[in-house]
Amino acid sequence: MPFTSEQLQYAGTAAINYFLRNDPIDQVNVARPLIKKLMEEKKPYIGGLQYVVEQLRYSNDSNFQSYFGDTQVTYNRKRTLQQVKYTWGSFHDGFGLNEDELTQNGIVMTDDKSNVPSEAEKVQLTNLLQENSETLKLGFQENFDYMLHLDGTQSATNIPGLDLLVSTVPTTSQVVGGLDQSIYTWWQNTAITGISTTTAGNLTQQMEIGWRDCTRYGGMAPNYILVGELFLDAYRLDAKNTINRTVYMKDDAEPTKLDASVGEGIRTGMYFKNVEIIWDPVMTVLDGLYAPAIPWEKRCYFLNTKFLKLRPIQGHWMINRTPPRVYDRYVHYFALTAKAALTTGKRNAHAVLSIQ
Repeated sequence: MPFTSEQLQYAGTAAINYFLRNDPIDQVNVARPLIKKLMEEKKPYIGGLQYVVEQLRYSNDSNFQSYFGDTQVTYNRKRTLQQVKYTWGSFHDGFGLNEDELTQNGIVMTDDKSNVPSEAEKVQLTNLLQENSETLKLGFQENFDYMLHLDGTQSATNIPGLDLLVSTVPTTSQVVGGLDQSIYTWWQNTAITGISTTTAGNLTQQMEIGWRDCTRYGGMAPNYILVGELFLDAYRLDAKNTINRTVYMKDDAEPTKLDASVGEGIRTGMYFKNVEIIWDPVMTVLDGLYAPAIPWEKRCYFLNTKFLKLRPIQGHWMINRTPPRVYDRYVHYFALTAKAALTTGKRNAHAVLSIQ
């Protein structure tokens, strides 16, 4: 017996929900370290107007004075806070199944609500929905991940990502979160670009400088290092004779393999300041798509994820949608939607470096 529209929608909802909860192809998550890290540490935000707001302390506004005896002292009214506002965006991905496509897969549709589908039809529908639902989720992750890397100028409805929040040109006149970074010098990340790799030790020395800047001005050391493959190769060569790598020995009787060229997936097995360097394969893809002035493959990001957050709008994250069939088209629709922003409350806790 054929399927009704309600039965098809129910089956599609169940399939999409399954693939949202499970990761049948884990390689996709492993190959997308930025979105994986941000989604693990996302912080929901209760929607308000069009912005996600972060409160910043940019000064202690101290009125410290020395005095003796009956010397007169003064008092001030502290002005220590500033706000940054990030526009949140809305995102969609979806697919449709028309009745001819369903028929070609051995699935018949009807408007008779009393019909019950056969077991063979259920199997055919499950196979069709499995493929569509799986690729719906993976396609959403793929393109959302691209956007989280980029500066937001690719579309008027995109949100700004890493390329703006941790800018390669942090001293130029550019508004980030509503503040012009050229005016508010405390609202600048560290950027060290065009690093020469011809002299042994120069790359690691510049990394030392960038690391200290993050710690000096950001107050905390970075906890996540993300690199493109050309930077990774340069670091491996430069570090060979200039860095004593941290080696973690196992507590059990198994021998520990010490090979800096072998990692696990995107985990390189190489460390800087006791933080593992993570290779981001997406950076190579972005170079092919956009050909930026500073190639992504040549970049390294020192990030403090305490101050870099994916902020999904509460109640609007990865929502399963089943819009009704329109009266003049025999097509059944399924979609995912989300609303979110990417924010930082401390740009000087981050750094970006690049090689020549």
